Amino acid sequence: MPNRSTDTTFQLVKSLEKSEKRNFKLYVQRNSADPNLKIIQLFDAMDKMDEYDEATLLRKNQSLAKPQLSNLKAHLYKSILSSLRLIKQEDNITIQLNEQMDFARILYNKGLYLQSLKTLDKMKEQARQFEQVTYLQQILFFEKKIEALYITRSMQDRADKLSKESTAVEEQLTNISQLSNLSLQLYSWYIKNGVARNEKEGDEAKAYFENHLPKNAEKLTGFYEQLYLYQSHCWVAFIRQDYLLYYRYTQKWVDLFEKYPAMMEAETAHYIKGMHNLMSAHFDLSNESKLNESIEQLEKFSHRKVAQQNENYRILCFVYLSIAKINKHFLEGTFSQGLRLVPGIEEKLDEYGLFLDRHRVLTFYYKIACLYFGSGNNEKAIEYLNKIINWKVDLRTDLQCYARLLHLIAHFELGNYDLLEYLIKSVYRFMGRMENLSGVEEEMFSFLRNALQLSPAQVRPAFQTLLERISRYEGNRFETRAFVYLDVVSWLESKIENVPVQDIIHSKYKRQKKTIS
Repeated sequence: MPNRSTDTTFQLVKSLEKSEKRNFKLYVQRNSADPNLKIIQLFDAMDKMDEYDEATLLRKNQSLAKPQLSNLKAHLYKSILSSLRLIKQEDNITIQLNEQMDFARILYNKGLYLQSLKTLDKMKEQARQFEQVTYLQQILFFEKKIEALYITRSMQDRADKLSKESTAVEEQLTNISQLSNLSLQLYSWYIKNGVARNEKEGDEAKAYFENHLPKNAEKLTGFYEQLYLYQSHCWVAFIRQDYLLYYRYTQKWVDLFEKYPAMMEAETAHYIKGMHNLMSAHFDLSNESKLNESIEQLEKFSHRKVAQQNENYRILCFVYLSIAKINKHFLEGTFSQGLRLVPGIEEKLDEYGLFLDRHRVLTFYYKIACLYFGSGNNEKAIEYLNKIINWKVDLRTDLQCYARLLHLIAHFELGNYDLLEYLIKSVYRFMGRMENLSGVEEEMFSFLRNALQLSPAQVRPAFQTLLERISRYEGNRFETRAFVYLDVVSWLESKIENVPVQDIIHSKYKRQKKTIS
């Protein structure tokens, strides 16, 4: 499974690029006369390993004693970070501001108060340009300290000006804190539970949003206030499955970076995440042309210097572009073509295994399983669904439930009826325990139980009856999960017409394109 090792030093070593490894060794050698440094030996040993195994490491490197290993790893970890800090200053506004703050403190300690204030003044301009409000607070606190302790005569009415600036920054920080808390709590709810399962959960999410939204939130004009406000709107809309509202606020999220172009470098990850949510919104609304435009937009951005400057951004671009491209094949009903993406995705999942979070990996497994199921390869679909079912994580109960439901249907397609009787009971209990049984799922379980006793002549009419019963739920907002996670209607139509499910979806796609054109 991804996240194979929890050893932090090993993860840091494996995250380094060739130039960073070379720079680290030069940094260590400059700061030590000993050419046989043990941290270099430890670094080289870890760099050669695919997975961290302490016993193997000590056996192959007998000069490294077990009692000293913990201290050596801590020293190596700190040394790598120190070497990275020297070569990454120009890439990150916060690192630049931290460096300038260090310079201001050095000047202050030397008694050069006016020079320190001059440095702080330059910092203030840079912090305002990139909306770094927390740094503004630190700068103002330091300026007030200098003015309170020394007569600098740096400018007239200094006290009034610094007091007003401090008050304004504190108010802005309060707003940012409240809105970022709201956004985080709503996103956390979604990661744990998925979308709302019923009206009650939808109303609870909306009430939480309204009760924790600052009264003046819609009038705030700062970058971060607007960013976290739009994110909060996005999460509550998505949880409540209001996909049109979700689209509107994802578009506002992305447009915010057009309004504040300097923030593209300061908050690159937020821009990439915004593009991901915009592409997801186009997918949820079946807007294929806009989805293609957004994929192209993020693809171009992924090759820009700002997106290539670190591993984190490259991983995010890979994850979100891959998900969007799979979704595109879902919309078009081109599942077999979509399978061409799988080898490349698997290669990247292995390459980035130490850094990918479990939520993303679960999502990939489910989407790949759907590609195989849609293309008619039920054995491979089951293989990927088993990865989800057997991975015990307390994340995305909705995905856990629908993986089990699709697992049932794939076994049904394969005619594994002996296994199905047990699986139906097991999955029904699981979904009931997770409070994840909607009307559509109840109908599905009822059908599957009865289907085991049906004669071949009775199967097709049973599918037609199930389709009629399930179609009644399509207008219910809180029943749409079954149609989003698993296109039950198209599967039933494929069984009735005796054609592959991807042919049904592709025919719908072509009819829709013809209607639009």
